[in-house]
Amino acid sequence: MKILVTVKEVATVEDEFEIEGTEIAGKYLGADLNEWDDYAIEEAVQLQEDGIADEVVAVTIGPEDCEQTIRQALAKGADRAVRVWDDALADVDLLDVNAKTEILSAVIEAEEPDLVLSGVQAGDDSFGATGVSVAEQLGFQWGAVVNHLEHDFEDGVASVRRELEGGVEELTDIELPAVLTIQTGINEPRYASLRGIRQAQRKELDVQTLADIGVDESAIETELELTDMYEPESESDVTTWEGGAEETAGELGELLREKGVAQ
Repeated sequence: MKILVTVKEVATVEDEFEIEGTEIAGKYLGADLNEWDDYAIEEAVQLQEDGIADEVVAVTIGPEDCEQTIRQALAKGADRAVRVWDDALADVDLLDVNAKTEILSAVIEAEEPDLVLSGVQAGDDSFGATGVSVAEQLGFQWGAVVNHLEHDFEDGVASVRRELEGGVEELTDIELPAVLTIQTGINEPRYASLRGIRQAQRKELDVQTLADIGVDESAIETELELTDMYEPESESDVTTWEGGAEETAGELGELLREKGVAQ
C-alpha cells in the first residue's frame, strides 16, 4: 500500500508582535511543520513500520525556503517528498482551498496512492477543508477528524474512529482509496533522530512546477483577499485579593452581593 501525506510549513508568531500594514512584522515570525500534519506523518510511518504500507510520500506546496521544514517529514520516516512551486504561486498572497485542491489532486493522480493522510487543519490560516475537498475532487471516500485508525485494512477497508461535535465519536469503515484528515492526539509524533536528519538530506525531494503536474495558472486564481490585520483589544474586569481564605472570603462575599450574584 502506498500512502501520500500532505504537509505544510506554517508561520509561527512570537507572543508579542507588531503589525506592519496587513502583515505581522517579519522579525516576529518563524516557521515550523504544521502540527496536525506531524500527526499524519507519524500515522503513515507507523503503518509502514507495521508492514502495511510499502511507501510513504510527503507532498507540499511551497518555495525553496520551506525545504528544511519539509525535510522533517523525511527525517521522521517518509521515503521521499514532492514540492510544488511556480513563479505564478509567488504572486498569490493567500492560496485558497480551491487552488490547493487543484494542485494536490494533480499530484495525487500522478502518484496513485491507496491512502491520503492530511492534517485536520493548518495552524496559520486555520483552513480545515483541504483534505475533504481533495477527496471530493478525486472521487475518493473520506473521513474527517480521525482520532483512531485500525492498522489492518482488511479487504481494502480502513476502520476509523472520528471525532464529532459535542464529544461524540463515530466508528465507521471507509473503502480505499480514501482521504483521512488526522486529528492531534491520534498518536505521539516522534522526534527526528540525528540519523534520520542525516538520511533526510539524501532522500529524494522532487520539485515540480504547475506545468509539470498539468495545472493551468488560471486554476490558482483566488477569491480571497486579506484586507486587515490587527491585534484584538483585551477587555477584562478582574479583582484580585491576596491572603488566605479566611481573610478574603468576606471581601469576595461583598463583591458578589454588589454584582447581584448573592443576597
